[in-house]
Parts: sequence; C-alpha cells; structure tokens
Amino acid sequence: MPRIFDNIDQQLLTALQETIKVSKRADFCVGYFNLRGWKQLDSYLEQWSGGDGNCCRLLVGMQRLPGDELREAMSLIRNDSGMDNQTALRIKKKLAEEFREQLSIGIPTNDDEAGLRRLAAQIKAKKVVVKLFLRHTLHAKLYLLFREDPINPTIGYLGSSNLTFAGLSKQGELNIDVLDHDACQKLSKWFEDRWKDQWCLDISNELVQIIEESWAREVPPPPYHIYLKMAYHLSQEARAGLSEFRIPRDFGHKLFEFQAAAVKIAAHHLNKRGGVLIGDVVGLGKTLMATALARIFEDDHGLETLIICPKNLVKMWEDYRMQYRLRAKVLSISQVTRELPDLRRYRLVLIDESHNLRNREGKRYRAIQEYVNANESKCILLSATPYNKTYLDLSSQLRLFVPEEKDLGIRPERYIREIGETEFIRRHQAQVRSLAAFEKSEYADDWRELMRLYLVRRTRTFIQDNYAQTDPANGRKFLTFEDGTRSYFPVRAPKTVTFTIDDHSPHDQYARLYAPDVVDSVNNLNLPRYGMGNYIHATPHEAPTQAEAKVLQDLSRGGRRLMGFCRTNLFKRLESSGKVFLQSVERHILRNYIVLHAIEQETPIPIGTQDPEMLDARIYDEDAEAPEVTLNVFEDEEDETARDRSAGPLRMEVDFKRRAAGIYDEYSKQYKGRFKWLRPGLFVKTLAKDLQSDATALLGVLKKAGEWNDNQDAKLKALVDLITKKHPTEKILIFSQFADTVRYIEARLKAAGVHALAGATGDSSDPTALAWRFSPESNEKRDRIKPEDELRVLVATDVLSEGQNLQDCSVIVNFDLPWAIIRLIQRAGRVDRIGQKSEKILCYSFLPADGVERIIRLRVRVRRRLQENAEVVGADEHFFEDDRDDQVVVDLYHEKSGILDGDIDGEVDLASYAYQIWKNATTADPGLQKTIPALPSVVYSTKALKSPQPPFDKGGRGGISLGEGVGPTGVLVYLRTAEGNDALAWIDKTGKSVTESQFAILKAAECSPDTPALPRQEDHHALVQKGVETIVEEEKSVGGQLGRPSGARFRTYERLKRYAEEIKGTLFESPELYKAIDDIYRYPLRQTAIDTLNRQLRSGVSDEALAQLVLALREEDRLCIIHEEEQTHEPRIICSMGLVER
Repeated sequence: MPRIFDNIDQQLLTALQETIKVSKRADFCVGYFNLRGWKQLDSYLEQWSGGDGNCCRLLVGMQRLPGDELREAMSLIRNDSGMDNQTALRIKKKLAEEFREQLSIGIPTNDDEAGLRRLAAQIKAKKVVVKLFLRHTLHAKLYLLFREDPINPTIGYLGSSNLTFAGLSKQGELNIDVLDHDACQKLSKWFEDRWKDQWCLDISNELVQIIEESWAREVPPPPYHIYLKMAYHLSQEARAGLSEFRIPRDFGHKLFEFQAAAVKIAAHHLNKRGGVLIGDVVGLGKTLMATALARIFEDDHGLETLIICPKNLVKMWEDYRMQYRLRAKVLSISQVTRELPDLRRYRLVLIDESHNLRNREGKRYRAIQEYVNANESKCILLSATPYNKTYLDLSSQLRLFVPEEKDLGIRPERYIREIGETEFIRRHQAQVRSLAAFEKSEYADDWRELMRLYLVRRTRTFIQDNYAQTDPANGRKFLTFEDGTRSYFPVRAPKTVTFTIDDHSPHDQYARLYAPDVVDSVNNLNLPRYGMGNYIHATPHEAPTQAEAKVLQDLSRGGRRLMGFCRTNLFKRLESSGKVFLQSVERHILRNYIVLHAIEQETPIPIGTQDPEMLDARIYDEDAEAPEVTLNVFEDEEDETARDRSAGPLRMEVDFKRRAAGIYDEYSKQYKGRFKWLRPGLFVKTLAKDLQSDATALLGVLKKAGEWNDNQDAKLKALVDLITKKHPTEKILIFSQFADTVRYIEARLKAAGVHALAGATGDSSDPTALAWRFSPESNEKRDRIKPEDELRVLVATDVLSEGQNLQDCSVIVNFDLPWAIIRLIQRAGRVDRIGQKSEKILCYSFLPADGVERIIRLRVRVRRRLQENAEVVGADEHFFEDDRDDQVVVDLYHEKSGILDGDIDGEVDLASYAYQIWKNATTADPGLQKTIPALPSVVYSTKALKSPQPPFDKGGRGGISLGEGVGPTGVLVYLRTAEGNDALAWIDKTGKSVTESQFAILKAAECSPDTPALPRQEDHHALVQKGVETIVEEEKSVGGQLGRPSGARFRTYERLKRYAEEIKGTLFESPELYKAIDDIYRYPLRQTAIDTLNRQLRSGVSDEALAQLVLALREEDRLCIIHEEEQTHEPRIICSMGLVER
C-alpha cells in the first residue's frame, strides 16, 4: 500500500530529504518552482558530482490560475495555433521574468540569501538543470529519485505538492509514494519524453543570471548605485514633468536650464493635483517661470489666466502679459472682494506673493477661495517665503484649492506615531489623510511629505551648486545668458553704519528716547483699545443688540494678541526713527482721547481695526494709530481719507482733547459707515481708567523727549554722509519697515541736496514705475526711461522687497533693522538677482556706535513683557517676525561675512533635489541611465557611516538636520506601499525608527561613486523587516476612517479594544475577537449593525455582552461591508542601504 503524505500526519519534505540522501540523481516535474524554496533540499544534493547521471533535472510546466483556465475553456474564440520558435522564446522570456519577479516579492532573510546563492552554484556545477515545458500547460507534480538499489532502484512521489516550502511541508496536500518498478519506469519514460521535447527549453543559465543580478548576488552593487536608485524613484514626478511638457516657443532661450526644469515639474503638479506652489527663493525668476507655466496650459488646454497680485506689482504683470502674449487678466489683490463675485470664469488662477494670504477669516482670502472653488480653477501660487514661523502659512495657501477633507493619500505619520491614530481621531476629529490632519502636526517631516506633492522650491545655493559654472580666472560662479554673456553670483558683504548715542548728553535725542524710564513707560502700557474684549461688561444695564453682540464677540476673539502687536510696533518704530516714534506716540494718545471723548459724552465708541495684518509692517506699512486710518486698508484701495490735518506736533493734554473731539465729530458723521460702533455702557469703567493712564504715561514720554530737531538727528546725518561722501555716484536702495520713516528720509535727503531721489510706500500710486526708473537696465526699460528721469537713490518700505528687479543697484541700506534676518535676506534678494553685474553687494545696517547691547536689552525686555501678559502665544508668534536670535545683531555689528549669504529656508523640494542627484550622476556617467533602472527590487548594499554626533534629533519638532554620513547605524529602507506611495524608513540597530523624513534618509544614503561596498550586517534583513513593518503598520487600507467619536463604529471599536486588553492572557482571550476588532477598523459597518449597536450602546450594554454581540454579527456576516473582490496589492521593497560604523 502506498504511503500518503498530506503534510499533516506526514510531510513530503522529510521523505524527499531522506530519499535524496541515498540517491545519485533525481527528476522533478512541478507546475511552479519557488526559487527560495530550493534551500530545503539543496544541502542534500551537494554530494552529487554533477553532470549527466549525477544531477537533479527539474522540469517546470506552465501552470495557469483557475480563473484563466475557466476563461479559456469558455471562450468563444478558439486559438488552435501551434507552437513555433518565436512563440517559445517569447514564453520563455516571460517565464524568466516571472522568476525575476519572485525575488522582488516579500522580505529577504539570511537563509533565503544563502539558499539562492547555493542554487546558483549548483546550477553552474551542473548539479541542477532546469527546463521549461512549453508545448502545453503542465500541472503535474512528480518527484523521481534514482539510487543504487538492484531491487528498488527508483522511488517516485506523485500528488499535488509544488516545489515550494508550503507545498512540501506546510499546507494541506495529497501525495503518495510510488514503489512499484513498472509504475516507476512508466513515470520515468513520461518524464523523459517531456524533457526531450522540442519545446522543452533549458532556462538554467537565465536562472543563474537572475540570481546573480538580484539582492542575493555574491558581490553587492556599489552603495552609490543604491543611493541613485533612491533618487531615481523619488524623482519620478520630476522626470515625468520633464518628459510630458514643452516650453512655449515665445520664451526661446530666455529660461535658464534650472528655470525650464522648474516650469515642467510645476506643470506636472498642476496637471495632476490642480495646484502648485512655486517657492524658489528671491532672485531666481519666479515671475518668468510662472508666465511660462501659464502659457503651457493656455497652449495645451486653452486655459485663460487670472493673475492676482499686490497693487504695486500690477503694472509689472501687465507688462509680462503683453510681452509673452498671455491671455490673462491682472487684478490687484485689494480689488478681489469687489471684482471676483461677478467675474467671468478663469480656469487658471495665478496668485503672486501668496504668503500674504495667511488669514483664512479675511474677506480677501474667502473671496479668492470661493472663486477658485466655484469655477474649479487650477492654481499657481508664487512665494519666496511659503511659510514664515508656522507651517499653517503653507496650509492656508493650499486651502485655496485643496478642500479641507480631501483624501491626499498621505498622513502626518510622525505626529500620528507619537500620539496614536485613535487618540488623533479622538483629539482632532479630522480625517487622517486630509489637509486638516496635517495642520495638527508641528513636525517638519510631516510637512515635507505634504509639500512633496505641491511644492517646487530651489535655493540660491542649490542653483550655484548644480547649474552654475566656475570661472577658472577668479573662482566665481556664473550662469550664461542666451547671448553668451555671463551672470555672476555676487558676494553679499554686510557693512555697519554707526551713529552716536550719548547717554551723558542732555541734548542727545536718541539717548532721551532710549532712557530706561521711557522704555518702561512704553513697555508698561495697558493698550486697552487693542484688547477691548478684556473690558466687556458681563451684565450691562442695557443688553447689547444683535449687531452689538456680534461686534463684542469679535472683540473677545481677538484676545490679547493685538496688544502684543501694538507694543512691539512701538518699539520697532523707536528703532526705526526717533521722529517716527514720537509721531506714533502722539497718534496713540490722540486715539485714546477719541475713545475717552465718546465715553465722557456717553456716545457710541468707534471700534478700530481688529485685524492683526493692519499692525504687520510686512503687509501694511502705515501707522494703524494714524487718525486718518478710518477703515481696514484692505477693504477698498480707491477710498481715500484726508491725511492727518493737525497743524503741528501735539504736546498738551488740552490740545489732544480738543483735536480728539473734532476727529470724533468727523468719524460719527462723514465716516460713520467705516466703523463699528458700541455703546460705552457695554464696557466696564476700567476701560476709561486704563485709557487715561496710558495717555498720561505717553504724555510724559513726549515731555521728556521734547521737540524733535531734524537737524540734530545723528542717524539721519550718518545716512546723508553715506550717500553723499562714501557713495556719491552709485545707486543706493534704502529700506525701512515704515512708510512714515520713508517719507521722513525722503524729505530730509532732498533738503540735504540729494537729487534723483524718490520714495516708495504702499500708498505710492505706481511703485513699479519707480522701480523701472531706478533700475531700467534689469527691467529692460532703458528705451522708456529718460536720463533726467532716472533715479539714483530710492527709499522704500518692503513694498519693494518683493517681486521687483532692482539689480542695477548694488548698495542696500537697512535704515532700521528688522527683528528677523529673513527680511534682510529678502531685501538683499532684490538686487542679488540674475543679471547683477557688481562683484559685491554692500548691505549696510544702522547700529549704535557704542555697540548693540542697547538694542538687545530693549528687545529682551519687550519679549519678556509679551510673555508675562500672554500677548503672544502659540501660532501667533510668527506675526512678530522675531527670530529671538540676538547673535544676528552682534554679527551684523561686527560685519561678519556670510551672515546674509544663506537662503531664507535652505530646503529644496524633494522631487527637484532627487532629480538633480539623478541628473548630475547620469550626466557624468550616461551608462547609469540603464544600469540603475535595471537594478532589481529588494537590492541592497552597505556603506560606512560616521558615528552620530550628539545631540541628534530623531525627527522631532523642527525636523532633522543631518550632514552626509552622520547619524545612527542601521538600515535605510525604501518601500513602495500597497497603495502605491513611496515610503522610507531609517531603522537603527535596536530596531527602532530614527526618522521617516525622505530628505533625511536620502541625505544619509548620500555617497560618492567610489564608495566601497562593505560586508552586509548579519541583521541587515531583520532590520529591513522592522522597517517594512513600521511603514505597513502606519498605512492601513482604510485606517483612520472610524468616523465621529460619538458614532457606533468608533465607540464599539474603542470599547472592544479596551476589553481585549483586559482579557488578554486569560481563559477568555479570543482570537476571533481580535479579528472582529480589525474588521471594524478596516471596513465600514453595515447599516443593520449600526442600528443594532446604537441601541445596545444606548442601553448601557457591558463590554462582555458587546463583544458577544459583535462576534455573533460577524459570524452571520452582518457586521461589516467587506469587499473581498478588491485586489490587495503587496508592498514592495525597492532597495535598502546598510549603515555601519567606519
């Protein structure tokens, strides 16, 4: 009787192993051959010498899936064509690729690697010969073994087991042994007939090649190739854009190579996702790139463009529209609330300086967002500073075209890993793959992953390193224009202009203003008008009307942050100019007395702006305290109000009161509609007290300061000397944060005899015309600017620090010093642009001659006050533009070189960065274009890595900063997830995740072409498995869709999860319960299950009863909607890199 091998009572594998030991050769026929499964038998064949009569002949048939067989059997079209050479070779090649595909699936192990290497060695030694039977489909599973036994020379095993580990030992099969001599001879003849068939082709050499090119190869590929493979896959979207799109002919050779690349990559993002943010740093030509991008979509898709830009850039954009024949409308951002509701459809919206759209509650923001959504417009956003102090700046811009709950396909993994997915949903109630979810994260890794989808950003340093050439004569880097001329990159040289502050002189105006008692007076102001929500009466005598209640609600929402803005601005104005500071003090007193006048007369109080942007000098350079500022400046630029009509400086309280009464009368009559009004009775009496207290304190400041004498302004005198003596003929660009300072400087310089001079502020009618007059060459307007109209000195607020070409000039003066170096770098970027001809850009900063300690002490005291009063918290900090790094001021004072050379934000978008790695490598060695894509999946190498340099930030807030080859040892894993997303993980030697930042991992993989491959770590494959598990755990097929915390699905999941933990390790632990919990997490509930569970949850069902109910529903298939027919894609390892210490 034959023995039965079902892998339950008896394993076929054991029988084969024992029989091979006493055999001299074997003939196997299987329908499927798992290369990794051979390791179960290979050691038993080592005794054979190889060659005819001493080898294993392995015949592999073509086995089809049951579904394919059924379709062929039932097909109405019969294919009776026979086999021919061409068909046989095609099938052989296809099956060889299937063997190659085998090795790209799953996670390798040390045993797998060793087994595959032994298989290749045995094939080369002729101990194993593999053929493919191609004449027809072959499902047979036959194992014949021949031995030196005169009685029973042949033993056969016949049944259902393929040559796989599962088929031989694990899964249920049915096999029998065949010992009958006659039967064995017939089986041997059957095998021999097929082995010698014309369409039985030897594939042994191909299998050796497949193994030796796979991750199991004896000699690993160079680490450089793994590095490039990572870059190749990460740059897929960039490469797709470069191949899909063409630059319009109108642009000829006007775009540099780096600009053309950015345009094509941006076109890919725009086409695929409906929006893109071009975030190249200042001076790299974003305006020209955006114009080219718009023309691509006009030419290819017939889209017309709506260009929305700051008022001062309208003329510039109209010039670009005309020059490049763009079918577009240019609209000032200040007009959007009035124009957009009735504007016809533009399917492409281009927004310049989009970072200014941070306030989602603002009317402008809502108007643009509603227009984009209503017209299903694609969006091009331009900003050199896509975010300042908070990543919410980024999301605000993306929200213009990305719906809040849209499934982005990615999640904020770093944040979710920290708090857990369920806790994330409970805490934030946001879909985990949405923009709203990313807004909850403060981790740079998460935001990098998000912006990988939408951002194109390169830095000045990146362009110099990758696109510029070096002049051997002087070592300077340059780009080449279409006419062959060179554009060199200049050096930014910080310079200091000092002015004297003599604390011992009673006549020194600045010494009086910087005196401790003056600083204390300003620092201790109550600022009640900017915190009126803190003075609302809880139980007023007469309840507020509905309209008044809404205004009060808005006041409460403002909290204390407006107070912080106002306090900071007063000190910034002090640093800017003594004259301007005193103007602000006067205005503040006057506005206080306007409100006091209303309270004393028991008439409605005019409520000033509650918009923080009115106090942000980056957006609004006028003084919000000025009495003529009677409305939000953003509402309507065409409405003008009279300038401050006071005959001269106000100093006495009676003068302020008299002037306040007059202004109140104008507000309540001529300008009544421009204010919101509230009755004094709605506020507590402390309001009047604090208003008077502040007014009294500031009157004391005015008294101590005395009348400002322009002729004794030491700072202004230093500026005049700089312009007239040190740079008497050169063009000079002077920056100040405040329009009042610009007007003051302009007037005094003219009085000092400086000619060819103009001032530009947000209130200027045509800032672009002034930019053209100041820099006609770089704006290509030489033929339109007469010599007598050309400007030598231009004084401007930051209205000209964005979007203008001013590189005819190479001398910049920062009359006041911004609290964030980002502003200084942006200003330098106005002249450090392509086409700058000067070798050096001189960047002057004004600082006291006796050192910067005075400035630093003042800033420290202001910050302390803001914190004590809770006037700046959380996300509000970015409005203050304060780096909190006073070393910058010290470095500027000492003219430290390089301080202004850095980019505002050193990061480049991942696609551009990875593509540049790929491009540089293939330019140097074109053969890599074939070598790298041909590298199989799962391939790995190992390289040396420096020991970590503490402190090492493991992906915490602020991101991860790694130099080449610095960090913990372990492995870098690149995985293509089941949903087709690129995912990377860095796993240390203990199996813990270091970071999943794709930037950090790509930097850690960085190496040179000559980097040697080191021996694999013993635990390399185990660590790769840890990395795969980390990534797969975080990417569930429907993870994070549990719904509202109050819903049946969420509550049931939470309670069962807790209950399962309680009974874990007890007799009541149930594997079926774990499966039910997993089903609830992965799949939506059926409506009947929702109704049943809701009823039970409302009735107070116990955890045990709830578990029994869920198990019963699952057993009856009434719990979840499970789509079994949906194909599940396996995650796939692209490559890995081992990191070992030197």
